[in-house]
Amino acid sequence: MSATHPSFHPHNWEERRRWQNPEAILSDIGLKPGDVFMDLGCGDGFFAIPAAHMVGETGKVYALDISLEPINMLRERAEREGLTNIELTVGRAERTVLCGSCADIVFFGIDLHDFAYPNLVLKNARVMIKPEGRLVDVDWRKEEMPLGPPLAIRFDEAKTAGLIHEAGFDILETRQLPPYHYMIIAVPV
Repeated sequence: MSATHPSFHPHNWEERRRWQNPEAILSDIGLKPGDVFMDLGCGDGFFAIPAAHMVGETGKVYALDISLEPINMLRERAEREGLTNIELTVGRAERTVLCGSCADIVFFGIDLHDFAYPNLVLKNARVMIKPEGRLVDVDWRKEEMPLGPPLAIRFDEAKTAGLIHEAGFDILETRQLPPYHYMIIAVPV
């Protein structure tokens, strides 16, 4: 599900790159050629496109979003860049299981707070992740800042970690991603 808050314009990649580097984040979490990367709430592909380049022809990216418009934008960008390793799906992450035990990395890029039922989304992620896979959530810190979604809907690190743990994961690490985000890395139990 894409964030579409007035102070946050998800389709402006150039502006977003000023405060978030998707390639650096993906490299940092260990994404490599041949991996299967699942981007839940992919929007227009800010993370899915770089991930597709990084996993290469032997890897695969599953990109799921609730809205057709960003999926179409992602499809057009993937075609322009010659990427054929992205499988696009329009659907609700609460009701969608794209595969069983196939994902090396299940990724949430600043959107876990946007899902109607994040607990169900995380339970589905648990079904889709490989036993040795990693779940990664990058999200907005719950504090006042010049951009991002309203403070009231953000999840702080403790709430996010609790939801992830309840879905069947152990938290490996929580770290800050300046200037606006935190990242939680977890593994299936």
